Amino acid sequence: MTAPPSTVHVVVPGDFDDRARTSGGNVYDRRVCAGLVATGTAVRELPVAGTWPYPDDGARAALTRVLAAVPPGDAVLLDGLVACGVPDVVAPHAGRLRLVVLVHLPLGDEAGLAPAAAAELTASERATLHAASAVVATSPWAARRIADVHGVPADRLHIAAPGVDPAPLAPGGDGTRLLCVGSVTPTKGQDLLVEALALVAGLTWTCRLVGPLVRDPAYVTALRRLIAQRGLGDRVRLIGPRTGPALDATYAEADVLVLPSRAETYGMVVTEALARGIPVVAASVDGVPETLGRAPDGTVPGLLVPPGNIAALAAGLRRWLGDAGLRDTARRAARQRREDLDGWEVTARCLAKVLV
Repeated sequence: MTAPPSTVHVVVPGDFDDRARTSGGNVYDRRVCAGLVATGTAVRELPVAGTWPYPDDGARAALTRVLAAVPPGDAVLLDGLVACGVPDVVAPHAGRLRLVVLVHLPLGDEAGLAPAAAAELTASERATLHAASAVVATSPWAARRIADVHGVPADRLHIAAPGVDPAPLAPGGDGTRLLCVGSVTPTKGQDLLVEALALVAGLTWTCRLVGPLVRDPAYVTALRRLIAQRGLGDRVRLIGPRTGPALDATYAEADVLVLPSRAETYGMVVTEALARGIPVVAASVDGVPETLGRAPDGTVPGLLVPPGNIAALAAGLRRWLGDAGLRDTARRAARQRREDLDGWEVTARCLAKVLV
């Protein structure tokens, strides 16, 4: 008689399926839930609403109820955005449940935090991770960072990098159609990109900024003001979130992806671009260089520039826009890199080994 599949309880933010708040973390969570099911694992999704990682009393009580209802001995995969700020809620369940915490980005590494707030989040996260049975990082860089900051031992630290779906090749053009994809927040650095674009305003280009506008409304307002102040309103379009066919169409119309992030453990949009043969101009921050990688002949499928440096980003864009040979080489390298990318089924198998 075949044994029933193991059940994994997956605790995710309450906006898990809110397309207006689409983020790399939410996409990752959705895809691994589906991928775990495909491996034969029974998955019970447990969205918990709250302003994570700063929940109010109601959100904390809701998470407590969710964990208390999980049968003893079952595995629980907790998104770190929910779990890492509330060790006092999570740790009491460590003795009766197999708690596995998924860290997309260490909480203290979020851009724009005051030092005291970052230190408090880091301490909370450390307590949660040390209470867990296992910790899963979404990139080799993130695993190294977690080990360095939190001292999580190697035998409890695992990697399950994001996958990417196969996609048709983007036709590519003259290199002037720039695309930036990511939640509009300080961490993603759209303000740095706008300032860099102002420095190359004498060249021909257009830029689309794609991503949710609701995660940091004050930043979005300031970004709109900055675009207007720099006189770029007719060339920089802030178009909100795109998913599914609409996002596919947006990528198909792009010549290059620009990623100006201040922090990025992996950079899922990098592999989304490479899957379409689109080169990338990116800040060489955290895990991005590993994600971008190289073609078999050693060429980089784009350009890496120093992070947080407006002048360097502008210089990279100027080089991209002015050098047809560079564009051709980068496009060839991107088309070669797309053959080496793993799908989401690999991510799911990596997680299943930890959970089941």
